[in-house]
Amino acid sequence: MTLNVSRRSLLALGAGLGASTLLGGTAMARAPKQGTQTPYWHRFVLGEAEVTVVSDGPLPLGDPSGTFTGVPKEEVKKMLADNFLNPDNVVLEQNSPIVNTGDKLILFDTGMGTSQAFGPTTGRQQKSMMEAGIKPGDIDAVVLSHAHIDHIGGIVDANDKPLFPNAQYYITQSDYEFWTDEGKMGSPLKDFIVHARKNLLPVKDRLVFIKDGQEFLPGVQAIAAPGHTVGHTIFMVTSAGKSFAFLGDLSHHAVLLLERPRMEFSYDTDPKQAAASRVKLLEMLAANKIAVMSYHFAWPGYGHVAKAGEGFHYYPEPMQMLL
Repeated sequence: MTLNVSRRSLLALGAGLGASTLLGGTAMARAPKQGTQTPYWHRFVLGEAEVTVVSDGPLPLGDPSGTFTGVPKEEVKKMLADNFLNPDNVVLEQNSPIVNTGDKLILFDTGMGTSQAFGPTTGRQQKSMMEAGIKPGDIDAVVLSHAHIDHIGGIVDANDKPLFPNAQYYITQSDYEFWTDEGKMGSPLKDFIVHARKNLLPVKDRLVFIKDGQEFLPGVQAIAAPGHTVGHTIFMVTSAGKSFAFLGDLSHHAVLLLERPRMEFSYDTDPKQAAASRVKLLEMLAANKIAVMSYHFAWPGYGHVAKAGEGFHYYPEPMQMLL
């Protein structure tokens, strides 16, 4: 038997069903709005290690003019708009991987902490960790890419008490000395210096200074990437033959500073050196097809970079489902 149903009859049927529901049927109740945010953590496997990415929350920079320089501001805004991003407000993420090697629990960077220098949406790393079931006291190592506010701000709480009581802290000596230098308190860097001293001095006796090329923790190797700060460092994380590079602030933006990697960024200590480091290391990562974890890319910041013309393109990795 063939059933011949026209579009008009289907519409009539739908209208009839709707009317019968209103007149004599049982109406479906509307579900209440939840009004809550999804947990801000993501977990995946790297070789024999387990990686949990936790967020410190979105970090808005505002209008890109004056922050991303060396390219006409109209072009910068067009690059953002062409990628469906707000051309008048650049918003970065803050993605920190926590690597469980089986022997150690290693956190990379700590977010803004109590500072609201970039607004009230930051400072949620501790909450994200709690949502992910990770206790601060279980962290064995805190690895710092550099000593800017948004990377070392979560070392201590509002009362200057260390939040990771059992951890050792790893950073380059040059970055530590530059950003805790009391002599810079009268300079435009004052706010950064105050924040770095607040967070780093209370754990001074637990600091371990790292060097370029050093495997300072099992499966974690330092790679110098100077320019953003004097001692800015990225890290190669490896387990059972699988690797990713934690980029820190090698690139703040997956469009602007990848498509135009020699564009300058106003928060760089040496913008031209930062651009040279960015091009050199992104070329190495792209050529070797090494996965990347970027602190500031869209959540959760994990994927690959590939060469694209004079620049690069970022390909987010699909989220893993742990079974």
